[in-house]
Amino acid sequence: MKADFTFLLSEAVSKPGILSDAYSVFHEYSVGNMMLAYTQLTSRGIPLGPIATYRKWQSQGRSVKKGETAISLYMPVSIPKKTTTGHKTDEFCTIFMVKNRWFAFAQTEGQDIDHPKPPDWNYDLALTNLAITEKSYDVIDGNTQGYAQGNQIAINPVAKYPHKTRFHELAHVVLGHTDTQAMMDDHLIRRDIKEVEAECVAYICCSTLDLTGLEESRHYIQEWMNGTPIEEKSARNILTAANKILDAGKPPVCYS
Repeated sequence: MKADFTFLLSEAVSKPGILSDAYSVFHEYSVGNMMLAYTQLTSRGIPLGPIATYRKWQSQGRSVKKGETAISLYMPVSIPKKTTTGHKTDEFCTIFMVKNRWFAFAQTEGQDIDHPKPPDWNYDLALTNLAITEKSYDVIDGNTQGYAQGNQIAINPVAKYPHKTRFHELAHVVLGHTDTQAMMDDHLIRRDIKEVEAECVAYICCSTLDLTGLEESRHYIQEWMNGTPIEEKSARNILTAANKILDAGKPPVCYS
């Protein structure tokens, strides 16, 4: 079964609190897989907790309880590309397939383990890892919350939600929107797919990190999605960009 990125995006922006709750225990996974794990465990009444494969739990001194059923996550799978006539080629593409391989901590028994907490997300680290710089705001129009051009972003000093605006502008760069022109963002966002993509990324990042300013984003995104559903490719790009930004701000894990 292939991943439905449009469904995942809709879930992300329509269920307040799900991303921050999911991130608290599934922060090592992608946004889509965090949501999948959260919805499956809560629907089955299983307490949220670390998830791992059968073998991974065994390596940590725990075993899966008899009768427990695995939950599903999306995994990347490489498949050969085909010609217009249906013949396989030597080139490969990546698709995402559902695999039933993970069990939650509550589904296992044995040696106790530490439950790692999410790392503190760091904006400066994200800028460095994304090779993006924030410059001084130099636009006369006071209604512009921020803008992005090339690999630079700028935030209005009096932006209503500066953290959300930063994610929005970072999204423009990561999504490749600034390759040819500057993106100028007013408080009332234009009904343009690039703006919707960037706002979806900003919403996901803010929701995941439990930041403020979500109501305005959710209202606009849901209104736009109800009238004009976001295409699968665009939804995939949004989730990929959000993952890239969130991962870029995580400090490296140090193993003792």
